[in-house]
Amino acid sequence: METLYTVGVFAVLLALVAIPYWRKLAHAQQAAHQAHSKSTRAGISEPATLHPKIDILNCIGCGSCVQACPEDVLGIVHGKATIIHSSRCVGHSLCEEVCPVGAITMGFGAPKQGYEIPIYDEHFESNIPGLYIVGELGGVGLIKNAIEQGIKAVNHAAETVLKGSSGTADLVIVGAGPAGIGAALASKTLGIRSAVLEQYDLGGSILHYPRQKLVLTSTVDIPLYGKLKASEISKEELLSLFTGIVDKQGLKIRTQQKVESITRQADGLFQVTSSTQSYSARSVILAIGRRGSPRKLGVIGEELPKVAYRLIDAENYTGRHLLVVGGGDSAIEAAIALERQSGNTVTLSYRREEFVRLKEKNSERIGELIKRRKVAVLFQTEVAEIRPQEVVLRGPENAVHTIKNDFVFVFAGGELPAEFLQKIGVQFRTEEMLATA
Repeated sequence: METLYTVGVFAVLLALVAIPYWRKLAHAQQAAHQAHSKSTRAGISEPATLHPKIDILNCIGCGSCVQACPEDVLGIVHGKATIIHSSRCVGHSLCEEVCPVGAITMGFGAPKQGYEIPIYDEHFESNIPGLYIVGELGGVGLIKNAIEQGIKAVNHAAETVLKGSSGTADLVIVGAGPAGIGAALASKTLGIRSAVLEQYDLGGSILHYPRQKLVLTSTVDIPLYGKLKASEISKEELLSLFTGIVDKQGLKIRTQQKVESITRQADGLFQVTSSTQSYSARSVILAIGRRGSPRKLGVIGEELPKVAYRLIDAENYTGRHLLVVGGGDSAIEAAIALERQSGNTVTLSYRREEFVRLKEKNSERIGELIKRRKVAVLFQTEVAEIRPQEVVLRGPENAVHTIKNDFVFVFAGGELPAEFLQKIGVQFRTEEMLATA
């Protein structure tokens, strides 16, 4: 009798623990299934960039990868790990590391029009010997990976670079973002003469982040500096860190030099021509990012000075009627930042019927602002015309919305530097290529 009583108590306790657990698990799987279905309908179920490739035959659905991913990319759908938020993946590779059965490898998705990825090998060397592709341009946007790729490319180039050659540098690094800075520091460590060219200013793609945007990263070894251990760091802190390292190590970053051509000369040297100068080098590392030039809307009035393609400091805008065009994280972050300023009226125009690519925090924040009517959203609309004091938007069935406006911020992505790369002779990936980083 006592045994039956004990078993009964145990069963009750087990039920009290198990039922909430299974309910929570079922809820999580249902949410993951809905998110996956939403991404599939939007045509973004698999990114072209570096991301987890899941062997569903070996996957046991333990959820280790889901818990390890800091970007909420993965979920459990029908008992298997599945990509549910493809656009959030930045190539951490943590999911691959924690999978107990080896069901995850890191690789690239099928090439997509407008999102081609250059071919490169395990050393990040392109189809052109001596020309390297690193960082975001190669489909990997994570700061940690970008720095490490820059270092690896330099280490490989060091095997073929001839010190004391007739060129002005052994190595030309194009781009002064994380990958370019990592490469420059690595080259100094090895005693390689390098020239760093940047079309904007030190920081590269980081400069395009909104003010105070937190950049997710993980521990990374930076040459001549040590370990960067911060899990979150603001744009300003990261730029300050890079500036301090560059100044301390005496690196000369040649800013405001847009590279216009790269050619191979008869003597084997690369001739790198910028908007102001020409350089010769044995090797070239391209760390220029994927943003390229901002994608234009192609509408009347877009040339007006009130139109901008990035938001540097939201505090400069108060008491204004502002339109943000786009539905990605950059557009949402800009809208949130602008709404915080005194007296602003902020409207979002997005061509889709709902947001599909947002990070969880951004989705929650913009959802709350919309609910409180702090930000107005016009889904399924596109800009038809920009006028000095208003903007005309076109909606479904040619419905027209004319809104009062002082400034327009366009976040429609960037034109990839595909033409520039093709001119150089860089080939693009045409079939799946497993990651080697």
